[in-house]
Amino acid sequence: MIIGRGPAAQTPLTGNAMVKHIVLWKLKDQAGGRSKAENALQIKSLLEDLQGKIPGLIRLEVGLDIGADGAAVDIALYSEFADRAALDTYQTHPLHEAVKPVVMAARESRTVVDYEVP
Repeated sequence: MIIGRGPAAQTPLTGNAMVKHIVLWKLKDQAGGRSKAENALQIKSLLEDLQGKIPGLIRLEVGLDIGADGAAVDIALYSEFADRAALDTYQTHPLHEAVKPVVMAARESRTVVDYEVP
């Protein structure tokens, strides 16, 4: 079951199953006095540092685009949570909240999907 945050959303998460949270970002060419590549590396490092520090966050993986397709996004976040409550905890956790301003300053666009795995 794929869940969105807009009008195309299908069914709300039940909260009982593992949740996968995937986010894709396209970055600005320059932000905060840094290049796109520098911002991508900083964001990757900050996100990866969350692993093992937020309850219910089972797995977190951050990938940077290798530049093979001009239409590609720059950063992909793949993460797994024990359940919906764990995802909700992550969203408001102070360590995650500290990363958000860095990402928001550098991002041009963001796409996200959350879905349950039975």
